[in-house]
Amino acid sequence: MSLWDDLDSLVNTPSSFEATTGERGTIKPKHGFNANEDAEALKDAIEGIGTKEKVLVEILTQRSSAQRQLICEAYQEATGNELKDDLKGDTDGDFEHLLVALVTPPAAFDCHEVMRAMKGCGTEDSTLIEIFASRSVEQIKALNEVYIQETEKKLILDMRSEVGGDFSEALFLLVEGERDTNAAVDSGMAKEDAKTLYEAGEKKWGTDESKFIEILCKRSIPQLRKTLVEYKNVSGKTLQESIEGEMSGELEELLVAIVKCVKSVPTYLAERLHESMKGVGTHEATVNRIIVSRSEVDLLDIRTEFKKLYEESLYSFIESDLSGDHGDCVKAICGED
Repeated sequence: MSLWDDLDSLVNTPSSFEATTGERGTIKPKHGFNANEDAEALKDAIEGIGTKEKVLVEILTQRSSAQRQLICEAYQEATGNELKDDLKGDTDGDFEHLLVALVTPPAAFDCHEVMRAMKGCGTEDSTLIEIFASRSVEQIKALNEVYIQETEKKLILDMRSEVGGDFSEALFLLVEGERDTNAAVDSGMAKEDAKTLYEAGEKKWGTDESKFIEILCKRSIPQLRKTLVEYKNVSGKTLQESIEGEMSGELEELLVAIVKCVKSVPTYLAERLHESMKGVGTHEATVNRIIVSRSEVDLLDIRTEFKKLYEESLYSFIESDLSGDHGDCVKAICGED
């Protein structure tokens, strides 16, 4: 039995959508923090002959995001330059991308990842799926606000030229923040929704995707957790199994990601990290995004789930896959078990 089939253990644990920043992260605010001292140390590390990468890693991975923003302000006051620009000028490749991610506020970082996924020829759908399936309505709202500030356009309007079909309908509901945020669970509705999903998929010839989209993209997370249990009672299968059997392509990938995140965001992201590092070639952008964006939310839980799934610590997996300053920086954020 796959971990995803064990509904009891997944549905009865607290939802990561309710996690407050700081509780289950690996990065905590530094006690005795002094933004000016840190800004000065970064300035010396960048300006000296040859950049002192260890200093950059030490400071930027051991301060909370809010503290890093204060360092950025102090740095600009001291040098007249933006820290982000000096990091870009002084480092390169994946290490540079990771340091820039660390000094970017969380909502802006999510927003820039969405922009990167839509840039150029072809859209990186898997990135859009990961972000919009795993973020809370509040986080998605904040991302949208940054997009408007930076482009003077609504994200949804730019997305319309990037994605189409049933996949776009589902994605747009998430992007527009259509998910209910009410924490109360209606058992009657859960039974009704489970029946509707069963009749729209397993029970009929051909699948009515619109019912799946409507329910999975609009109901609250606690409500969907109850629906997953009811669905198994009605169908004898998990909803994930039904979606995988009935659908294909990006829509299947998105709806499966939603179901997985409803059960456990850390488990879903542990899987994503494993996929991005196993085999030949690493998808560094995915590693950077997950490690940075979850460093103050639930990276401790992601580490736990990773070990359960793959019988190896996330730290040692990173160690065998990433090297150099980039690897050191990712390991510093992840922390050893």
